[in-house]
Amino acid sequence: MVMSPWLPVSLSTTTEIVLFGIAFFIWAASEIIGSIILPRIRHCRAGTKLERKDKNSALAVNLGIIASIYIAFGFSLVRVAVLPEWVFYPGIALMFGGMILRQWSIAILGGFFSVMVSVQEGQTIIRKGPYRFIRHPSYTGTLMTLTGIGLAVQSWGALLTLLIVSGIVYRYRISVEEKALVEQFGNEYVAYVHDTKKLIPFIL
Repeated sequence: MVMSPWLPVSLSTTTEIVLFGIAFFIWAASEIIGSIILPRIRHCRAGTKLERKDKNSALAVNLGIIASIYIAFGFSLVRVAVLPEWVFYPGIALMFGGMILRQWSIAILGGFFSVMVSVQEGQTIIRKGPYRFIRHPSYTGTLMTLTGIGLAVQSWGALLTLLIVSGIVYRYRISVEEKALVEQFGNEYVAYVHDTKKLIPFIL
């Protein structure tokens, strides 16, 4: 096993350490730029006024994800609940697939996207792209990335931690968000809920 000098994980080879580091930092950069900076620039340029209905759900999601990642890295370091080495590359593929899905979903929402649960004047229900099938594809993307991290660090303990914690915080986030959208759109959003799934097409 190789210990990374700049990421608290232990993987099989230096190549895996470097590839995981690249994937992880691309994910972090995509979140900072694509999910925070660019949406704020759009809102500032458009003079958008957001009516926040977040109820600390963004804080819960961020704290939950950060805490679960640190625990996952701990599993990797102490080599507890080890998975076979071959799961590393599917994990990396899931990480990148999740990033692509999340940023695609954010781009489709455009000016309607915000890291906080909020509504704004002129907002509409988006039904194109992944929104034809699921209501929260950006969250699906994050869950895919977190699943990929759990596999990439080669620990089923890490994987379970990431999925359980993220499942709890996103369940709360989705309940807050959907309540706000029902208040905003009424029966139109109720019909959209009836026609789609939350996170996984045709399943969940």
